[in-house]
Amino acid sequence: MHETSQSATLSIGELAHRTGASLRSIRHYDEHGLLASVRADNRYRRFPGAAVTQVKQIQRLIAAGFSLAEIRGFPDCMRMIEGAAMCPETTPAQRKRLAEVERQIADLEQRRARLLAMLTEARPPAG
Repeated sequence: MHETSQSATLSIGELAHRTGASLRSIRHYDEHGLLASVRADNRYRRFPGAAVTQVKQIQRLIAAGFSLAEIRGFPDCMRMIEGAAMCPETTPAQRKRLAEVERQIADLEQRRARLLAMLTEARPPAG
């Protein structure tokens, strides 16, 4: 790789520094086809500048509950634009994820109510 092309790309350390992602996470994203890296002559990964945006968006989507497999299936409008809220193609997946989160919340609320009832029943009478 020539010096000029290396200067236009980022090392994995530089990418981690710019995104706050761990080296392990970046390698994981790359191995799952979510990032495009090339190997320099020294066999180290080099990433295009656009990878900063991609990593931030991947982190955002993971935080919303999407798996790497789901993210890999998203179109570029979701994976390549940091802060992208919605693409028409991803609306069904986002609605499905929201329904799952709402089911989890309902389950947690039921557990909370059961625990509160158990605690109330376990209290000795005041007196």
